[in-house]
Amino acid sequence: MTKLSDTQALILSAAAQRPEHIALPLPESLRGGAAAKVVGAMLAKGFLEEVDADLRKGGPMWRETGDGHGVMLVATDAGLAAIGIETEDANPAPAGTTEAQTEKPAPGTPTGTEAAPKTRTPRVGTKQATLIAMLRAPGGATIEEIMAATGWQSHTVRGAMAGALKKKLGLEVTSEKVEVRGRVYRLPTA
Repeated sequence: MTKLSDTQALILSAAAQRPEHIALPLPESLRGGAAAKVVGAMLAKGFLEEVDADLRKGGPMWRETGDGHGVMLVATDAGLAAIGIETEDANPAPAGTTEAQTEKPAPGTPTGTEAAPKTRTPRVGTKQATLIAMLRAPGGATIEEIMAATGWQSHTVRGAMAGALKKKLGLEVTSEKVEVRGRVYRLPTA
């Protein structure tokens, strides 16, 4: 598994929760040359890709290409996998390609023939599978317990529960405050 910096993990976790996995806006603390360095490294590793920005809709833009077009940043499947979020298509688009985004409609775009969402199952042995197993255990799990088991930071745990489990897998995560343990999260047993 690829080692990510805290900033890279934060960018990918935020993108995982946004429509179409848009990586913008970047964290407030990341500006100028530091932003360019972090984004450049993530583009080189294939965690982010540049896609044409729809300037008419006023979407977030990373940079201008000089010919009146804008470019935005999107997390790739490889980037999401780096934070433990599995996607339908495990083959990431090569970094820097914009063609992959134009070949098919954007996620959430009505096509007239809406199909039921595909059931996704995590691969065995992944951190996502560990998270699901912990949440399905009779006692559930706290954020701290999940952090210890996965090595994730708290924002990544919350992002995985909200993004991968709820939005992608359609699982309903519940929580309750338990006197001795604090807030405990659970998934209904299958």
